[in-house]
Amino acid sequence: MAGSVITTSDGVRLRVSDTGGGGIPLVMLHGWGQTAALFEGQLVGLADSRRVIAYDMRGHGLSDKPDHGYRIARLAADLRDVLEGLGIERADLLGWSMGASVIWSYLELFGSARVRSLVLVDQPAAVLAWPWTTEERSAETGAILPIDGLTELAASIAADEDGDVVQSFVRSMFSEPVDERVWRVVSEQIRQTPVHAAVPLLLDHAAQDWTDVLGLIDVPVLVIGCEGSHVGVRSQRELAARIPGAVVHVFERDAVSSHFPFLEATESFNGLVEAFLSGVTSSASTGVEKRGDTRSQLSQPVRA
Repeated sequence: MAGSVITTSDGVRLRVSDTGGGGIPLVMLHGWGQTAALFEGQLVGLADSRRVIAYDMRGHGLSDKPDHGYRIARLAADLRDVLEGLGIERADLLGWSMGASVIWSYLELFGSARVRSLVLVDQPAAVLAWPWTTEERSAETGAILPIDGLTELAASIAADEDGDVVQSFVRSMFSEPVDERVWRVVSEQIRQTPVHAAVPLLLDHAAQDWTDVLGLIDVPVLVIGCEGSHVGVRSQRELAARIPGAVVHVFERDAVSSHFPFLEATESFNGLVEAFLSGVTSSASTGVEKRGDTRSQLSQPVRA
């Protein structure tokens, strides 16, 4: 597996893992506070049939940790820079947790010209339950944090020198006793994101509501949810229902008891993703890649 560095338009160096090979690559985006290392099972397990790419976002893992750019929109611009830096004209995108939000922002800002299909893993359309948000709306969108809870969490993370608050927060994403192997990977990677990156990014990420973007998505989409996650399964079904032609798969609790299906059920997860992407390939052979006949209403590509 090759490693490389892509420099973004504002001079930030991002560490990239790339299995190489031809065809349409799968580009994987990790969640808040985590890294591409969590996708090791996919970089290995999916590489026989396709090129697989994962990278550490700014402020995470082995990438630069500057004092600027910790917004979802900037991370979307970084994704554009990665695609351009690697010379990728067409890609399948997989976003887990915050990585899905980065994809939604990318589509809103730059359009879907470079995107063949999406895999969206366990991310609600909205994270923050505003004071005027009804319980029904929160259940539909997956809003899981009240605004006072978010500010208290951010303040606690900012004041915590040992990283114990973040560790506890991530531990709450598991509903059952944590497999030691899985927890070791997750807990080690979360410590690589400094507070100056984690706090503003958490606040910006949580404040977004992507429901207005979902109905404009014009590529094939697989939504993956988990009964054992802190993200409500209903929100994942509602998410798929809002995206034209999307399909949804929910891992049952006895298979996945957390927010990390690609770690807990690696083979099943890889098989699910491979089957979906192979189906997109089959559709492409008939000239039908995008579901629906309407033209995309997402923005045309622009430079940030």
